[in-house]
Amino acid sequence: MLFGRLFGLFGKDLAMDLGTANSLIYLPSEGIVLNEPSVVAIDKREGKIIAVGREAKDYLGRTPERIRAIRPLKDGVIADFEVTRQMISYFIRKVTRGYQAIKPRIIIAVPTGITQVEKRAVIESAQLAGVREVRLIEEPMAAAIGAGLPIDKAIGNMVVDIGGGTTEVAVISLSAVAYSESVRVAGDELNESIQRYIQDRFKLLIGENMSERIKMQIGSAMPLPEPLSMSISGKNVVNGTPTTITVTDEHIREAIADPVNTIVSSVRKALEKTPAELVADIADNGLLLAGGGALLKGLDRRIAEATDLNVRLDTDPLTTVVRGTGRTMEQMKAYKAVFIN
Repeated sequence: MLFGRLFGLFGKDLAMDLGTANSLIYLPSEGIVLNEPSVVAIDKREGKIIAVGREAKDYLGRTPERIRAIRPLKDGVIADFEVTRQMISYFIRKVTRGYQAIKPRIIIAVPTGITQVEKRAVIESAQLAGVREVRLIEEPMAAAIGAGLPIDKAIGNMVVDIGGGTTEVAVISLSAVAYSESVRVAGDELNESIQRYIQDRFKLLIGENMSERIKMQIGSAMPLPEPLSMSISGKNVVNGTPTTITVTDEHIREAIADPVNTIVSSVRKALEKTPAELVADIADNGLLLAGGGALLKGLDRRIAEATDLNVRLDTDPLTTVVRGTGRTMEQMKAYKAVFIN
């Protein structure tokens, strides 16, 4: 009991996957302790945050005029600095539970294509949220560590991490990224494509949460063994009345064809620009697919057909990055070469 109180007093170090769609936190010795949507609801009149995470996501598209539900990260980076700071602070307080005499350290996973200005925004947001030391790690590197790939060997390992805002393609060797390709097309773009398609094809307006449910339930990158369909409700564009229609997996494949093609092209482009010896290693070892976007039905087969590679989906793609980030926190000396700041 006394040791536990002292541990809480002196602080807990954190590992964080600060994602466009979801934020996850890992505590050494405890594992993943938080997995919440990166959404914040604000009362515009008083300037106060009234909900964060899962509760705030339910507000999307349902708020009165005085309440604004926003996602402060876009394309994997900070779009609203102040709201991001408050969101990080809220999540840190939630998992540390109480007063700490010493501020925690944190390792945050970020996209490979992040600029110096964007890096500084992430670091300052965490510092202002009450963190004493911030280190950054590239998301594909964290994913490789989380999946247990031999990143320290002179062997090429390819990782494709598809998040909410970005798709990160990286070839890793000797604890460094030998080549990377980052495109700001991922899960969010799939959702937006579904919304546009439903509006154009069926003259129906649907919300962000509905488009995400459609993607998860019947979305696919390849034809399915058995056709799927679902009923969806929205607002008729012509007369504004509530309307229910049925959409099929074929409709949704057509809707998301362009962003899926972009993701597949980014993998092919990375292979074309990777040195021959590393490509030979990848041909032997295959490709690791991680991130929430990797759960799109048939995407692994689509990439395999386009690249002639063995594509392996991680056992828990949603948490691959934060698990790897957490491992670097637990073994900071062993992984000191992988940090980018």
